[in-house]
Amino acid sequence: MSERRALLILHGKQALNEAVRTAVEDKREQGWELAVRLTWEAGDAQRWVEQALADGYTKIIAGGGDGTLRDIAEALAAHPGKASLVLLPLGTANDFSRAAGIPLEPAEALELLDVPPRDIDLGEVGGQIFLNMATGGFGSQVTANTSEDLKKVLGGAAYLFTGLTRFSELHAAYGELQGPDFHWSGELLALGIGNGRQAGGGHVLCPQALADDGLLDISILPAPQELVGTLKNLLSDGFGIDSMFVRTRLPWVEIKVAEGLYINLDGEPLEGDSMRFEARPAALQIHLPKDSPLLSENLALNRPD
Repeated sequence: MSERRALLILHGKQALNEAVRTAVEDKREQGWELAVRLTWEAGDAQRWVEQALADGYTKIIAGGGDGTLRDIAEALAAHPGKASLVLLPLGTANDFSRAAGIPLEPAEALELLDVPPRDIDLGEVGGQIFLNMATGGFGSQVTANTSEDLKKVLGGAAYLFTGLTRFSELHAAYGELQGPDFHWSGELLALGIGNGRQAGGGHVLCPQALADDGLLDISILPAPQELVGTLKNLLSDGFGIDSMFVRTRLPWVEIKVAEGLYINLDGEPLEGDSMRFEARPAALQIHLPKDSPLLSENLALNRPD
């Protein structure tokens, strides 16, 4: 029988979030022993994970945005099988949680404490872990440059707004990708290497990605001149852009990029002109809804007609 005891690692910005406070109190009334720890500066999430494991916690709740989730997932992945992860999505984008079907309301998200955890994959590059996606190109630059104030006002739409206002800065970048029985090179506008399906506040780059198939989904948006000329409209309405992607699914991929290609790892900038991305199968235990689109057993159920 699973122990009804968990530690919530909460981003410091959410300390006064009344919905979170109420949800925690409700779970305590249901018999759960929930402790709460706040992050204040870089490295806090990892330190709290280490302390939680030392204290015998086998369930850890990550309360924050995609960056917080990545930090905690990375710390847990260093201790396989020691604890499972529950996601309490409190960021602006919440890209992984949305794709996974995790409720955005704190009380509903914490109900996943009572759902058995599942083994999912993680991505790895240069010793760094990512839970959701690595992105490259114009979209990554937009994500990195979207202000916190704008996110507060517009939510996920802030990314689109920033993309439109920075359209004059748009340029293609050269990249070369190599993997098992796969090679692509050329000018590209966007790149997604996904364990999840979307990034940058809801932009679906890897629509068929599964989190438990041992593979990374690769999506490349080439840069023919006619596409560059119409991208502003495509960003506005999204019509027609999906068919322009080159897509594959690989256990690993090596990428060489020219100067000017921005890489973003679950919200964090990544530097380097030569990188190897790998899937780490079943590297993390996470509590997902039984009908989550990211689980391979639900593939037939979630596949579009």
